Amino acid sequence: MFGIGAFARLAQVSVRTLHHYDDIGLLPPARVDPQTGYRWYAAAQLHRLNRILALRDLGLPLTEVRKVVDDEVSLDELRGMLRLRQAEAHERISAEAERLARVEARLRQIEMEGRVGDYDVVVKPLEAQHVALVHECTTSFGNSNLGPIFGRLFGELYGELDRLGVGPAGPMIALYDDSEVADTPIKVMAAVPVDETEGVRSDRIEMVHVPAVPRGATTIHRGSMARVDEGYQALFRWAEETGEHIDGYSREIYLDCDGDPDTWVTELQFALHDRGRGGNEEA
Repeated sequence: MFGIGAFARLAQVSVRTLHHYDDIGLLPPARVDPQTGYRWYAAAQLHRLNRILALRDLGLPLTEVRKVVDDEVSLDELRGMLRLRQAEAHERISAEAERLARVEARLRQIEMEGRVGDYDVVVKPLEAQHVALVHECTTSFGNSNLGPIFGRLFGELYGELDRLGVGPAGPMIALYDDSEVADTPIKVMAAVPVDETEGVRSDRIEMVHVPAVPRGATTIHRGSMARVDEGYQALFRWAEETGEHIDGYSREIYLDCDGDPDTWVTELQFALHDRGRGGNEEA
């Protein structure tokens, strides 16, 4: 028989771990001294403890470990448990590889520019939204072309919503899409979130569901939209350096665009090809 300290040293676990396994009934001692309460373990129990430790090392929770060591699961069930741990391990490896790519991209940026850049890229899910919008088509990007278009479209949109007595439920959004009209490939959309319960009836306004995006690359542009290309260039560089793939056109969320354009705050968003995971990831 081994005292708890000797048994712990033999198995290279802590005494506290053995106390916990005893408390939950996973590995009770072979004998407990009725006078002192001291725990004694048999050499044969090392086999069960080793199996517990091996299963824990594979990532199985104690609830599943108990079932396995007590022979309460079939071989197929054990295979399923391990395949789940395998998938989780692959996901963690993938997540760390992506994190490493972002760290390396930030280091290259600092080395090239000699400073921390103005644009921090964060990967996060983009929520679905119910929006009212108006649109027209244009043949080119660029603030000199798009600025007047959006000024006109947002004026029209807010004027029509005001006439209908419908208030916005969030900040203004600029959306882009391919147009089916020949020689006018870009559809420019001025949108604003509205309550889905609002009964909007208008020949000019469209009610559209903007779908959620599982993974989006986002950054904050501060200042006039005349300089927004700097933010987009930062996003494109980030995608190239991290191996991410941008999917489709951007969304622009005008978080605070009143007053002096130099004080404006806009979030730039791009959908990324989904890798099957959500969550926030700061670059």
